[in-house]
Amino acid sequence: MSNPLLTKHELKLKEALSAIQNRGFYSAYPEVPSGKIYGETAKKDGQVAFEGYLGNEFALQQGGCSGTIGSEVSPYGVPINAQYPKANSNALLEGISRACPAWRNASVETRVGIAMEILDRLNKRSFEMAFAVMHTTGQGFMMAFQAGGPHAQDRGLEAIAYAYKAMKDCPTETTWKKQVGRDEFVTLDKTFKIVPRGIGLVIGCSTFPTWNTYPGLFASLVTGNAVIVKPHPGAILPLAITVDICQSVLIEAGFDANLVTLVADTTEHPVTAELVERPEVAIIDYTGGTAFGDWVEANAGNAVVYTEKAGVNSIIIDSVEQMKAVSGNLAFSLCLYSGQMCTTPQNIFIPRDGIETADGLMSFDDVSSAIVKGVDWMLSDQGRANEVLGAIQNEATAERIDASDGEVLREGSSIEHAMFDGARTRSVKIIKLEASQKEVFEQEMFGPLVYIIATDSTEQSIELAATVAKEHGAISCGLYSTNNEVTEKAVDAMTLAGVPVSCNLTGNIWVNQSAAFSDFHVSGVNPSGNATLSDMAFVVGRFNIVQCRTFVAEPAKVEA
Repeated sequence: MSNPLLTKHELKLKEALSAIQNRGFYSAYPEVPSGKIYGETAKKDGQVAFEGYLGNEFALQQGGCSGTIGSEVSPYGVPINAQYPKANSNALLEGISRACPAWRNASVETRVGIAMEILDRLNKRSFEMAFAVMHTTGQGFMMAFQAGGPHAQDRGLEAIAYAYKAMKDCPTETTWKKQVGRDEFVTLDKTFKIVPRGIGLVIGCSTFPTWNTYPGLFASLVTGNAVIVKPHPGAILPLAITVDICQSVLIEAGFDANLVTLVADTTEHPVTAELVERPEVAIIDYTGGTAFGDWVEANAGNAVVYTEKAGVNSIIIDSVEQMKAVSGNLAFSLCLYSGQMCTTPQNIFIPRDGIETADGLMSFDDVSSAIVKGVDWMLSDQGRANEVLGAIQNEATAERIDASDGEVLREGSSIEHAMFDGARTRSVKIIKLEASQKEVFEQEMFGPLVYIIATDSTEQSIELAATVAKEHGAISCGLYSTNNEVTEKAVDAMTLAGVPVSCNLTGNIWVNQSAAFSDFHVSGVNPSGNATLSDMAFVVGRFNIVQCRTFVAEPAKVEA
């Protein structure tokens, strides 16, 4: 590892390579927003940096731009009004194409070292990123710091580790020698070159702009591809900061800033579809809704496409030891970020005849009531409620919750925010359904809406959860059962449907969580997406190995 930047980060790369192999706990970047870790003034400095973006132009070092664009509105009611370079696709792609050859010909060590230096600098600006993520997505500050900063950085490093391993699995050169006669040999010198596909397009989402973008960004970059970062119109700032850091590190290392570029747009004038259909785009990473994700997959031409789309996640309750521990755990999962996570449970299946507990049979109504009470307690303290719920990123999500009807067990009206009078909020709405109402609960209802569904039996609960996953996708499933046979049956059914299963979670671990280096996020098996963050398949399609063979003449024999 002779490259200076890779040498600087060598230990972290080795740890990451070990982590993706053993899949135990590993985190490269501290998740605690402590001044002792990040510097005593880090939070204040980050807030000042964020406030400096408000109402101003965000300068980047890329070409192919004229004028500015941007229409972000904070879900907390804080005016953002930042303006970003407005890209002209033809001019931008011309500049990117000119930048590609030097990057393509750089060594694996050079590219990986630069990518890891980018992550290091992103980590140092985690507080700045936290404020940017908070005020574009609506996440609470703690979640914005962790998911927008260190956890996203871990996911980026995870992708780098997989890409590094994939590229280094083949040697750069070898000598091939084959005996073709008693004293005759054919000798070839062979070289093997990593050939990137070309230009990658990463399409970001509005709720987790960095966490979902970094895997594709860094996987494409270290495998030798240029990357266009296309943020959601409502969450541009976190990715603009990211691109700015990428460009600075690239320039310092002697490369063209156009290797990582930002293309911002607005909801009224979108440009994503145009970029997807450009023949120059060879790789596409997409996170977002199913309808547009399906369109991307169908219209990407010859590009390799990696998608994470929507899912309908389930909780199956069969039997428990203590319902209070279960309802407390579920309450946090249902409330966290107002249900705006791709892993948040939507459907809770409970047998209508009740469930077994350590204290005897508990009726369906009592189980439902325990879940409602758990959510009530979680949101009973305003400070806790504001931090856990955050704000609703998109007005359409709030309208969807307001319009949903049925037998309402808990209202989902807006709640006051202690710090931001203009915050767009909704509480968690809980509705009771029957198993026969599949046409209702099989649709993803993104946001703080929960269906508690009465089934004929746990067997029917499992069958419904698995069927919905197969037909419409799912990214997480929670199972509660004290019966080993039931657990085995449920795990088998859900894993065959491509859904990771979490069994009997209580305490400080939740079904929503997905840990880098250990958890495979999205299986690629059901309609919720065709890619996994991260595995080897996520990186190997971004480059090819092309060989060159040179004949080596054998020395002439000298007659005695």
